[in-house]
Amino acid sequence: MSFQTSPITLARVETHVSHKGFSVPDPFAPRQRPGASFLNALAATALFRCWHILLFFAGWSTLISVLNHQGHKLFIQPTLLTVIGTVLGFVISYRTTSSFERYNEGRRLWSQVILASRTFARTTWFHVPDQEATETVTAEEMAARSMIEKKSVINLLEAFAVSIKHYLRGEDGIYYQDLYHLVKFLPAYAMPAGIPPMTDQPETTTSFDFSISSPRGTDPRNASSPGQSSFLYQRTYSSAPDLPVPVTTPSLRKPQFLRPTRNILAHTSPREKIILQRDDEGLLLPAHMPPKYHIFDLFPFSLLIQYFTNRGKEIKGKKAARLRAKMRQKAISHNLPLEISLYLSSYVSALQNRKQTDVPTINTLIFSLNQLVDSLTGLERILTTPIPFSYSIHLWTVTMIYCLALPFQIWTALGWVTIPGTIIASFIFFGFLVAGEEIENPFGYDKNDLNLDHFTNNIIRNELRAITSAPPPDPARWAFAAENDFIFSSHIDGERFTPEQWMKKGHIQMQKTMSIVHL
Repeated sequence: MSFQTSPITLARVETHVSHKGFSVPDPFAPRQRPGASFLNALAATALFRCWHILLFFAGWSTLISVLNHQGHKLFIQPTLLTVIGTVLGFVISYRTTSSFERYNEGRRLWSQVILASRTFARTTWFHVPDQEATETVTAEEMAARSMIEKKSVINLLEAFAVSIKHYLRGEDGIYYQDLYHLVKFLPAYAMPAGIPPMTDQPETTTSFDFSISSPRGTDPRNASSPGQSSFLYQRTYSSAPDLPVPVTTPSLRKPQFLRPTRNILAHTSPREKIILQRDDEGLLLPAHMPPKYHIFDLFPFSLLIQYFTNRGKEIKGKKAARLRAKMRQKAISHNLPLEISLYLSSYVSALQNRKQTDVPTINTLIFSLNQLVDSLTGLERILTTPIPFSYSIHLWTVTMIYCLALPFQIWTALGWVTIPGTIIASFIFFGFLVAGEEIENPFGYDKNDLNLDHFTNNIIRNELRAITSAPPPDPARWAFAAENDFIFSSHIDGERFTPEQWMKKGHIQMQKTMSIVHL
């Protein structure tokens, strides 16, 4: 039996509330990276971070086995194997669990950022009415002003998420391709110090040449005023405590449009402003700057990183970036996400002063804004609360001693199997240790870190733009569309009537239809 179907041409009627949508990658698909292969997958495992330790214990166990085979009798009773091994296993398990809790809490807080951004944007776009016309401003002009205002606020929601991403990675400033255009028009608050940025310069202040990109006809030292271009300050740096940052965050390159000069701050305001000209915007830093693998990531070349770094050499590679991240930082960044939240709060305050919307809408906006700030505070807590050093170093020391003593205890029972047995046991213990250290700070560029770029670009940015891609739809248009013929039908094969036909039947017939139960 064969079936023949005639081709059907489908077309969508475009209305003033329809839009083409946005091409969004599958959010549930695994992370795809250029050149993904077995080697990349191997690099994401604990084996890549502790292979040199395994080589050491392979050599150590081989040495002990050879000496025992030659009759030196280097073995002891396996009492410590059962006593210390059980305790060590529980302690390492607790260490890994605590790291995963931090990882999971970071993901939960980012979910809260996404939720609050959705709620704030939806409430702003749909529930905040336009201002009423006045004697000097027409209704059409007020509608245009309101749309500009709403869109600017929703853009700041995107900027809030993007700035959190850079802030957590220690990437200071606003000069990034995904952030600069969203915040360049904002005047700056005198914010307190935040988390140290990743910079290799030990100076307590950083000097820049501000001569190339000031708006024409505007003194960059003048305070911004209505009707003039306003922009964020280029911050200067000062000393700050040694706070942890993602160990895989690369040290930032100085933007080419910020050229170092000598003692320029002695003659200028400590808070200069820089707006890039259109031609200079190509010099903005990329939104995603993961450090790449280098020969210095391999043993024994990695032993030279400390030597060259202490002498001011710029060493490439992930381990070099990790070392720079752990070095004491004398530079601080300003809390740009918190600064943006003040402007979002100013918008809500303006709505209150104008009496432009009702109290429940104001409460929803304030609640969403509080969620954003609460998420920022929680993410800072994860970033600035490392595992205590004494606990971490003691755990590494005990694990090292246990694995060193392991060949002496298992030789009599295993013989030459002592070598692979020691390697496997070392991989189990040290694998958990390095995995816990990697995920305890999940905001960097490691393969096992949270995909912050996916949160900001594929979720928040695209959803906010989808919300604002069309004016708030009128229910009088979509609810009474002729295609809405499944209103009161209880199953797909039942009779279907358009809203206009149901209007003719009356509300009593509608109620009777809904009261019929189809089994």
